[in-house]
Amino acid sequence: TMTAALLEQYRERIRTELDRVVDFWLKYSHDKEQSGFFNCLGKDGKVYDELKYVWLQGRQVWMYSRLYRTMERFHRPEILDAAKSGAAFLQKFARVQASSGPGKCAFCLTRDGRAVKVQRTIFSECFYVMAMDELSRITQDKEMQADAESMMDRLIFWVQTDSSDLGRPQLPGDPPINSMAVPMMLLCLVDQLTEGRTDVAEKYKDLSGWCVEQILQHIQRDGKAILENVTLNGKELPGCQGRLQNPGHALEAGWFLLQYALKKEDAQLQKTAVDKFMEIPFHTGWDKQHGGLFYFLDVDGHCPTQLEWNMKLWWPHCEALIAYLMAYSHSREPLLLDRFKQIYDYTFSHFSDEEHGEWFGYLSRKGEVVLDFKGGSFKGFFHVPRCLYMCEKLLDGLLERQDS
Repeated sequence: TMTAALLEQYRERIRTELDRVVDFWLKYSHDKEQSGFFNCLGKDGKVYDELKYVWLQGRQVWMYSRLYRTMERFHRPEILDAAKSGAAFLQKFARVQASSGPGKCAFCLTRDGRAVKVQRTIFSECFYVMAMDELSRITQDKEMQADAESMMDRLIFWVQTDSSDLGRPQLPGDPPINSMAVPMMLLCLVDQLTEGRTDVAEKYKDLSGWCVEQILQHIQRDGKAILENVTLNGKELPGCQGRLQNPGHALEAGWFLLQYALKKEDAQLQKTAVDKFMEIPFHTGWDKQHGGLFYFLDVDGHCPTQLEWNMKLWWPHCEALIAYLMAYSHSREPLLLDRFKQIYDYTFSHFSDEEHGEWFGYLSRKGEVVLDFKGGSFKGFFHVPRCLYMCEKLLDGLLERQDS
């Protein structure tokens, strides 16, 4: 059929692209002397800064381990060795000692592992958990798995009980908020930690329900908007912070929720994931004039205060590709495949670098490359390969079912 031919064409391109991306990082990012990975890579792979960002180190360990464990062609010794080297670097250097015991993970380290900066958020720790858990599945290292779980338990304590260890005093004019990133990240971690482990699934079953509840609070304005930040009891916040929309992030939440809902066989949540967390951000977020997804929007049409609001960034497009392909693969609704096609055409014609491999991350509103590096403090070996990996897997499943 036409559809099968189209899906085959997508799979071919995505597979080639994944190979090129993996090759790029294998070739340029490994620090052979100090272990761990260089994150700051120019368009041609040259290292322009030796700083090592902990969450990007963790993401790279996770991604290498996942590729090694679940894709035949990446079951290669140099990929496993790199993952082990990155994990050893993290276990040795990521934690910053605090007087009260083991402290937070640093945000950023020198090349030889000395802490440069700590962020007062939970994200370095989150990717530490993902890295250790995924690698331990290959090496059967029980201590590494336990390390991941104990870090997870500290995270849950910070998020649900007492966040004072994050070093963020509660100021009177700044009430605590429910920012969508936190429950999303925890839902992702529960998914990671519980795969194939019934005992662990039992331990965290209430947490995933809590995360879903927290994410659903971001559906606002009578179901017509997804807002990035809401109050702790799910109401809209005043000012810019309350009106902020991040279309790529909502789409990512969409596929996290869909994945969870499919596991739980929760038809209502599947519908919410697609109608609210994919369709709304796609309609509000797509630039009808120049194509591509805006980075930030204001729900009332004010100019967002983030300077890069109208830029086109790599990762929202990655998340949109996963979201719509997952939704289509579940329902076979042709409209969802059309959405995928629209995002695919924009993404592959604008972000992918034919010359050096890998993807550019930061384009102007009109789609011109503004920053041409391939790796920086927020862009590492993660969104692009995760997107390509998941899309290839989804396309494999779709094409198998076409044949049967």
